[in-house]
Amino acid sequence: MLIDTHAHLNFSAYKNDVDEVIKRTLDNNIWMINVGSQYSTSKRAVELAGKYEKGVWAAVGLHPIHSQDEFVREKYKELARSKKVVAIGEIGLDYKFAETSSHLTPHSVSPSSAKEYVPFKKRQREVFLQQLKLAEELDLPVIFHCRMAHADLLEVINSKFKIQNSKLNGVVHCFTGTWEQAIEYLDMGFYLGFNGIIFKLNLDEIIKKIPLDKILIETDCPYLTPPQIEGRNEPLYVKYVAEKIAQIKKLSYDKISAITTENAIKLFKLYG
Repeated sequence: MLIDTHAHLNFSAYKNDVDEVIKRTLDNNIWMINVGSQYSTSKRAVELAGKYEKGVWAAVGLHPIHSQDEFVREKYKELARSKKVVAIGEIGLDYKFAETSSHLTPHSVSPSSAKEYVPFKKRQREVFLQQLKLAEELDLPVIFHCRMAHADLLEVINSKFKIQNSKLNGVVHCFTGTWEQAIEYLDMGFYLGFNGIIFKLNLDEIIKKIPLDKILIETDCPYLTPPQIEGRNEPLYVKYVAEKIAQIKKLSYDKISAITTENAIKLFKLYG
């Protein structure tokens, strides 16, 4: 058994065949968590999860790239009351486009320099903090999105939560930071999630060092398709991530499957 802890079957890439994708995933004994990035996709994730008795769950949240959207706390809180919602996410910080003018942020704001991007970074931080507080209130784990912003993300968590003896828990999705940053997350009790990015970036040494009980696997589908497959990614292909991690750690595929499944069940309370 495997669990794809970060999928996006709630996105438009699956609008024509989502039920077929879910069926073949479940038929192969793979469970999934569909993760929201805005209110609309969060709502869709909850609706999809509600159609299945077991094996399909949801996370709700406002992605940092969409943080100029209004974060209506009560609307997200209402979604999160569903028994199928197992996390707040994906939330965090994303600085990938801080130095470029080619990317259009929400509402067509084009930051042509790092200086112009500063207000958007501030807004990301504000929305991130609001959602962390919601996760704490609802006693739900967090799915962190962090791209080119680990120093700031760690600073926010440390300054606002660790010093308050927070019980906040979660996973750093698609981890691509340094080993030193990994240690900081691990010391705070967080899990690290890996997907098809491990076929593109050399994260072998970091994966070798991470304790088995802190690893989660994911696809981030429809993105980051493993090289064994052409085209759109889907939860079924999380098996290739498990195989790669088994190879790196010199352990059996069955061992990695069992442990990462146990980790996901424990963090997200995927019982019943």
